[in-house]
Amino acid sequence: MSVIAAAAADFQAPDIDWGALAPVIAVLGAAVLGVILEALLPRRLRNVAQIGLALAALVVSLVLLSVLWAKPPVSVGTVGPAGAVGRLTQGMNLSIMVDRPALFLQASIVVVSLLAVLTMVERSRDADPFTPQGSAVPGSDFENASRQAGLVQTEVLPLLLLAVSGMMVFTAAGDLLTLFVALELLSLPLYILCGLARRRRLLSQEASLKYFLLGSFGSALFLFGAALLYGATATVNLAAMSQVLQSGAPLLVVTGVVLVLAGLLFKVGAVPFHAWTPDVYTGAPTPITGFMAAATKIAAFGALLRVLFYGLAPLQDTWQPVLVIVAVATMVVGSVVAIVQADIKRMLAYSSIAHAGFILTALVAVQEAGISSTLFYVLAYGFTTLGAFAVVALVRERDARNNITGEATHLSQWAGLGRRSPVLAGVFTLFMLAMAGIPLTSGFTAKFAVFSAAVSAGYAWLAVVGVVASAAAVFFYIRVIVLMYFSEPAADATTVVAGRPFTAAAVALGAVATILLGVVPAPVLELARTAATAPFGG
Repeated sequence: MSVIAAAAADFQAPDIDWGALAPVIAVLGAAVLGVILEALLPRRLRNVAQIGLALAALVVSLVLLSVLWAKPPVSVGTVGPAGAVGRLTQGMNLSIMVDRPALFLQASIVVVSLLAVLTMVERSRDADPFTPQGSAVPGSDFENASRQAGLVQTEVLPLLLLAVSGMMVFTAAGDLLTLFVALELLSLPLYILCGLARRRRLLSQEASLKYFLLGSFGSALFLFGAALLYGATATVNLAAMSQVLQSGAPLLVVTGVVLVLAGLLFKVGAVPFHAWTPDVYTGAPTPITGFMAAATKIAAFGALLRVLFYGLAPLQDTWQPVLVIVAVATMVVGSVVAIVQADIKRMLAYSSIAHAGFILTALVAVQEAGISSTLFYVLAYGFTTLGAFAVVALVRERDARNNITGEATHLSQWAGLGRRSPVLAGVFTLFMLAMAGIPLTSGFTAKFAVFSAAVSAGYAWLAVVGVVASAAAVFFYIRVIVLMYFSEPAADATTVVAGRPFTAAAVALGAVATILLGVVPAPVLELARTAATAPFGG
């Protein structure tokens, strides 16, 4: 009893600022409520209720984030100073850092998630991108009966909200344990969502399984690295770890850093941890692919920023050369391999790999310019890539009975699209030009910012590699534009544009953001600079 009394006397209750956690709570609470509604509401009301709940939760979260922006940064969930909670948890200070970088990244995630929800809400027999029964065997009588009955997979939006809440915590975690929990919270719903495509069911389930298996390896690498860092520093808190590492880095620490970086670079989709990206992007439902390409990349780079610049800053000489090598390999592999792709979703997947390399050039620049340019790039790229995948969701095939079927993803099916649907082709051209970094688009501003940060940090040669890789990437972007406007469609072409007003709205909003961030980027750049000026955790 004396041991228990002593432990109780030493215990210090966590000091939690619930107001600072309100944006995350709004999304996570809506996800839990969505699961409850799924069990209680009649089937005919579930879809409308889930859509309204998801949109309301994201809007409320965005409003709360804007309110927190004007307040001083705080650390929530801190478990007291090292050693205050007993020997078994010495140094394990668990916290979420609600600082300016976290708020900027969380707002970016919420905004692109709002657009992603718009791409998922059409649930007609032809437009629904999700299978009516995720647990059904592909091609089985049960699946066919579910499709004929008009069933709708309404669990999609609660799963989406769970992933968003994990992403929001992922960008703000102040310790490695919270970071790992957030990593799993954002990953597990995505593993399920990737396997819910209405058509090409086997390909979708294969993508889900590959993502799950490779994601498990990535999580294991991260967790093993975190264990090694804890063993060397006696803490998982990033701030305390940074103080300990001031005195040097033994081999155990270096090994832990490499493994933690491997786990985070997996989520980024950087080479050599990119193998999952093309298969998963191709097999997943297109709205989920767009959401992953936009929101997951924002969250992953946010976590990478926090770990490198907040926890592992004293080891800059250790991880900086690693990032340089990874950045070069990622830019080159993404840009070169995308050239030979014949599937539009697979091409965009390799494009996302190349863009991850461009962003990594900014991370190499250990200064405020590198942080601010990274924050701006992930937001600008989020709008562009989400809009591009939304366009892909609208370009569909038509069977012999004139029924609209799956997406027309082969490049040959896009021939002549500029004549059949000039507005949609024009918007997709805008997205392609933005990804290529053409002036007056968000892509040009973003690439100029990250390459300038690399040059100012003394990595001019790395910026040159990035410019050359961008020039090579222009080829496959322009190839799609040429196909749409200057190529004749095949005589038996069956490509049509599906009527999906909410998806079209997401395309329009993405296009407007792409133009505004290219023509008048100053307000968002200033917000990014403000976030970068405020130190992580301070």
